[in-house]
Amino acid sequence: MLVQIVLFDGFDPLDVIAPFEVLAAGSDAAGGALTLELVSAEGRRDVVSGTCGLLLRATGKLDPDRPGYVVVPGASGPTVGDPDQGAVTIPVLLARFAESAVVPLLRAALHNPDVTVAAVCGGSLALAMAGLIDGRHAVTHHLGMDVLDATGVRAIQARVVDDGDLVTAGGVTSGLDLGLHILEREFGPRVAHAVETLFEYERRGIVWRNAGLAPVTV
Repeated sequence: MLVQIVLFDGFDPLDVIAPFEVLAAGSDAAGGALTLELVSAEGRRDVVSGTCGLLLRATGKLDPDRPGYVVVPGASGPTVGDPDQGAVTIPVLLARFAESAVVPLLRAALHNPDVTVAAVCGGSLALAMAGLIDGRHAVTHHLGMDVLDATGVRAIQARVVDDGDLVTAGGVTSGLDLGLHILEREFGPRVAHAVETLFEYERRGIVWRNAGLAPVTV
């Protein structure tokens, strides 16, 4: 099974590295069942993150026709500042993402029944601003929940939201939780637990799904 993690200019490094390491360890625990690749819309290139100019190298082009998972990180940078004065804020980076060549590739991935698209932190907001997940259930960083809701997404306050072929996680460290949830989805709880034990990290909260008894509100 292939996991393609998408890099774009200004990405948040932790949103990439956290699920990458969890899924790599899970692949080892599952006998090499996963292949991970860092990709971009343009193909092989060095991609500059939004944190201190850290570079990661995309080794290929995002292929929406290949079965598996596509993971979209959020952006890293200042949250306030005047774009007219040259401030490259997170909203600016997400707006650039929404107008980039990655959008039609992600749209094709979302329409492929053999692909699950996952997003970490602001990655779901990036998808929403590109008009790719209207009407879907999702979560993002707490600072972006109102914006997520305003785009037409059904914003859910949860650490991980599993909406079938769209899985999102909210919070700067939530890539760990997303990776562990993917492992449990694909290989069961024993593999996920083995990686959780190896990393000495316990997942946070209940994975929200649109299933079961709806709670009564008073």
